[in-house]
Amino acid sequence: MGPTLKDVARLAGVSVKTVSNVVNGYPHVSAGVRHRVEAAVAELGYRPNAFARTLRTGRVGVLALVLPDTDPPYVDDLTREVVDAAGRAGYRVVVERGPDEEGANTTRPMPVDGVLVGGPGGTARALTAAGRPVVLIGGGSTDGSCDRVSVDVAGAAEDATAHLLRTGRRRIAAIGAYPPGPGGVPPPGTAGYHRALRAAGLTPLPRDLLPARHDRRADGYRAARDLFAGPEHPDAIFCLSDPLAIGAMRAVFDAGLRVPADVAVIGVGDIEEGRYSRPTLSTVAVDTGFLAREAVGRLTTRIGQPDADVAEVVAPHTVLARESTEVPAT
Repeated sequence: MGPTLKDVARLAGVSVKTVSNVVNGYPHVSAGVRHRVEAAVAELGYRPNAFARTLRTGRVGVLALVLPDTDPPYVDDLTREVVDAAGRAGYRVVVERGPDEEGANTTRPMPVDGVLVGGPGGTARALTAAGRPVVLIGGGSTDGSCDRVSVDVAGAAEDATAHLLRTGRRRIAAIGAYPPGPGGVPPPGTAGYHRALRAAGLTPLPRDLLPARHDRRADGYRAARDLFAGPEHPDAIFCLSDPLAIGAMRAVFDAGLRVPADVAVIGVGDIEEGRYSRPTLSTVAVDTGFLAREAVGRLTTRIGQPDADVAEVVAPHTVLARESTEVPAT
């Protein structure tokens, strides 16, 4: 026989009712108590009786994680962290893939208690309208109808560009950043990139702003290759994802130049490939553990308290300077 609620309560130093509240995602449990219970659950390997809980609460103990085909660069780490965080809260996770709007349909055949949506906000809005508890993860947009645990895309772009400026680079291109949309308002990544340049007294050059259809190596390669078609080229490239940056580094080498001696490159996401590339890739790391914990926590609260106020939480990020942005030797 496996560990019981009583075993978890004894180890955590709380009542059985408190353990039940935490496991079932009820609100109004303090962060400290929730942490102690979750630690005890993990230590003992406790797993709730899903059938009994379904009979008692009408819930199935399953969350859906809906991911678009165009993944954020940290999607593998995020998925693993979501599964771990949900497991500590007593839930299993099913992962659904597909284009944004199609993702709204993929969870309907399987009963789930709530949905985590990674990516743009269209699916989140559709699911919220269908009466499902939803939390949006990442940098997508929302109309305020659902909770969101977001990434500070503008701040990450500004910090990455500022890092390049501190290494002495002055003509910095951006791949994956887009021109201003309707009304002249730039997307967050572009806005952060522009802010850093202007703070350094530099004027952004339209020719150094290159869009990318997807966060893929091939898209980064194609965009960077265009930068080196003429006699002049930037001395640094900021990419809105690590896969774009890895593709851009290849384009630099194919142009007969060196990273970082001739061109510095930085991405966003801290994917594993960048830690072992040559040179290793400087990046902006997003705290995926924070994203997952907050998203699962917000969703379990929403399941237990459907009328709770909608909240938005921003995940922290950190610039990790590696070989691809080292200061050239003089």
